[in-house]
Amino acid sequence: MFDLTNQTAIVTGAATGIGEAIARRLARAGAIVAVADLDSEGAHHVASSIPKAIGLPLDITKFSSVRDAFDQLLVKTKHIDILVNNAGIGGKAAPLWEQTEEDWQRIIAVNQTGVFNCCKAVIGHMRDNQYGRIVNIASIAGKEGNPNMTGYSATKAAVIGFTKSLAKEVATDGICVNAVAPAVVHTKILDQLTPQQVDYMTQRIPMRRVGKPEEIAAVVHFLSSPDCSFVTGQCYDASGGRATY
Repeated sequence: MFDLTNQTAIVTGAATGIGEAIARRLARAGAIVAVADLDSEGAHHVASSIPKAIGLPLDITKFSSVRDAFDQLLVKTKHIDILVNNAGIGGKAAPLWEQTEEDWQRIIAVNQTGVFNCCKAVIGHMRDNQYGRIVNIASIAGKEGNPNMTGYSATKAAVIGFTKSLAKEVATDGICVNAVAPAVVHTKILDQLTPQQVDYMTQRIPMRRVGKPEEIAAVVHFLSSPDCSFVTGQCYDASGGRATY
């Protein structure tokens, strides 16, 4: 089930948290995984603990960095079958009137432009091969909006819209593009938030707990597999029941 033998997967932000859990899950399914991260040391450290994995340092906010890293990977693996756009930041936890233009531009660069850059760098290759799986990690905040997280909520909403649009563009090219919208998950990104914000989000989850990175990885695994053959343009909630639509 969901076998990924002989496939190459790129997982961004995979040096920690949800990205690391996804990388390990896909590797167990047989994929050669590129652990892509701005943290070069972290990327190589995680890759060294996963069979056949490759550390892939890059800066997703710069298209040239992404393109060069993906080209280097292609020299080694000859093909890229799966792209998981997981890298992201929580941004400054504050109301709008305490946000700066720099805060806004930074979160757009990482959470929104980063997804564009990675998809742009790989989509031609996938179209040539008439096969690909792209999974973008969004957030329940992109559907409902969280107070004091305008930038994060806005960029994750953009990721959902981008996913649906790109999916339609490549629907006849053998490429499936989907998103996953987690509720709050126990990762280091929570360190960027106040206890009040974490409590706000947790109290709105009917299961009354935060998610685990491995639970998100399980959803991504299906969406990354050949078994995901008639599912595209969707946003899968992994929210413990929080989603309202």
